[in-house]
Amino acid sequence: MINKVIQSSSFKRISIFLFVALILYAVRSMINLILLTFIFAFLMDRLVQFFENKIPLNRKLLVVISYSSIVGLLSYALVMYLPMIAGEITTLIKQLTTFYTAKHDNVVLNYIVGRIEEINITSYLEQGVTYLLKSFSDISKVGLQILLALLLSLFFLLEKPRLVEFTRKFKHSKVASIYAEIEFFAQKFVRTFGKVIEAQLIIAIVNCILTTISLWILDFPQLGGLSIMIFILGLIPVAGVIISLIPLTIIAYSIGGIMTVLYVGIAIAIIHGIEAYILNPNLMSSKTNLPVFYTFIVLIFGEHFFGVWGLIIGIPVFVFLLDVLEVTDNEKS
Repeated sequence: MINKVIQSSSFKRISIFLFVALILYAVRSMINLILLTFIFAFLMDRLVQFFENKIPLNRKLLVVISYSSIVGLLSYALVMYLPMIAGEITTLIKQLTTFYTAKHDNVVLNYIVGRIEEINITSYLEQGVTYLLKSFSDISKVGLQILLALLLSLFFLLEKPRLVEFTRKFKHSKVASIYAEIEFFAQKFVRTFGKVIEAQLIIAIVNCILTTISLWILDFPQLGGLSIMIFILGLIPVAGVIISLIPLTIIAYSIGGIMTVLYVGIAIAIIHGIEAYILNPNLMSSKTNLPVFYTFIVLIFGEHFFGVWGLIIGIPVFVFLLDVLEVTDNEKS
């Protein structure tokens, strides 16, 4: 019985999966570089494929043009708008701090602020500031990782046909059985993790554009800083919308009172409806239609074990595991 279990394909697949997971854990100090390289390579490959079907140009030339355009636009945006956005974020933080420390005529607001003081929110703010300072001190390290990830993904896309052809040689080698299982997991990973990341990015961009337009109509200040915050939080499924509501509600009350808060709530509800009923069904498969409880559990555990990365990739990794386990929704609507 033990020999049959050991020789079974399921046991071999689980063993190889655990072996790959162990390797990733061993190189966890490089996980940022690995994830960034995969995400850049996947997204840029999708972009190149899109233009390849529209423009009759050599693939390598399209890759170089695409990377040059993206890097050029990002560099221009950083040089032109980074000082302005940094100033707006500083002003935004001061505005939120002023609102928190000021006395309000509204009984409900005073009660909420009092409850926040009771749970010693200052200690959490100090921890947040410490984390931000540490992040800024490590900005050179992060920048180097992003640069290396861009270079690795560029080389990967330039030689993608050759890499695929070379990798297939392992299919007929002495490690053919191991190669077959790794190929199985790789195909599942690209089909689920990659596409969910792509969908999250598109949803975050659309959500950022629609929300920024709504805030511009409501005459909100510091739109640059707010748009950056909304985009980053938009990468977090479900929870990002809830988290972004807190500063937006505070600013809305500061500039226009309860009616502005109501308008912001209506705008966010409409945008969330567009995301939930139009974007999600068209961009994501049925496997990603997780119950809200599962979504929050995955986000909580992901943030606890992997920090910010856990919030962004927690859902895609969970969906990948569901796909590997062949957990499908067979109910007919």
